[in-house]
Amino acid sequence: MIRVSELRQREVINVVDGRRLGTIKDIDLDLEAGRVRALIVPGPGGRLFFFFGRDEDLIIPWENVTRIGVDVILVESYSCTAPARR
Repeated sequence: MIRVSELRQREVINVVDGRRLGTIKDIDLDLEAGRVRALIVPGPGGRLFFFFGRDEDLIIPWENVTRIGVDVILVESYSCTAPARR
């Protein structure tokens, strides 16, 4: 069994492009069904001196989690990949 506090300490890695997405900010739970719906990771950018807003959080559906390891959580997400370069 894994505790939520343990999950929040692990780095989330996108296996599609190898990018580090950060650590888990929050977890979306379905209390009626008793299951995890999604992992929420802070969007890229962050706040600068708390004056400027930041990008939207990345919501990764639980179905996209491919592996939970000792140090990292591997996810497969095409929606948070960088655009192709020309």
